[in-house]
Amino acid sequence: MLNNKRRPQPFLSQVWDLFWIEMTNWRWTWQYLIVVGTITPLLSMLAFSIFARDSGPEALQFIWSGNVLISLMFGLQSRLTSHFVYLRLEGMLNYFATLPIKKSALILAIILAFFLIALPSTLATIFVGAWILGLTITPSPILILVIPLCALPMAGIGALIGSRARNYNDAGATDLIVMFVMLAIGPVLVPPDVIPNFMLTLGRFSPATYAASALRAALNGTLTPTFWLDLGILALISAIIIAVVGRTLDWREA
Repeated sequence: MLNNKRRPQPFLSQVWDLFWIEMTNWRWTWQYLIVVGTITPLLSMLAFSIFARDSGPEALQFIWSGNVLISLMFGLQSRLTSHFVYLRLEGMLNYFATLPIKKSALILAIILAFFLIALPSTLATIFVGAWILGLTITPSPILILVIPLCALPMAGIGALIGSRARNYNDAGATDLIVMFVMLAIGPVLVPPDVIPNFMLTLGRFSPATYAASALRAALNGTLTPTFWLDLGILALISAIIIAVVGRTLDWREA
């Protein structure tokens, strides 16, 4: 598919070919990834709903959007953490380094492949979760833009952890810590009025805060100026994290 003896293909062609390499690698296990990425947030949502059903629609909205992000974290952040540390430690980057491709094309192709695999779980969490919580949602077409922008920072964080972790254990532990911290700080799973002020301040540095806010707005049809600001911040964070991954990912690990 890619030939290192000819001139490099155009960037988009490289991404396309590498994307299908990644999709082929996961052809036997994609069902497992989708099931895990769906069941975990739905069970979490069901558990939360038992205790928060009488807390009002606002609290349920936060539970719903927070668990949609959990689906993205399990489907993208954790999987990309594992995949990038595997590429490094098993010498797969050495192989890709011999091909006439750009490092950025490989990173983008991997993120696209895992996003496509995670998308069914995310959509199931959105709509089945709303049914579990008894929420009425009026999704806007802008959701087509919102979901990828919410997914990109999670994907970038997973790739960054995987590109720097010393081994599999460190990668898994760091991923879980980062995941729980992002869910705990800021109004992600619970409304802001029950969170200490210092945690709200820290939450402003977390992409999960802006992703949860954007999801709630897109599915309620309330596209205020804050919504567009959230999308802009998510795009900026994504660009920064992915750029850092590109600079720190070593083609040839020692």
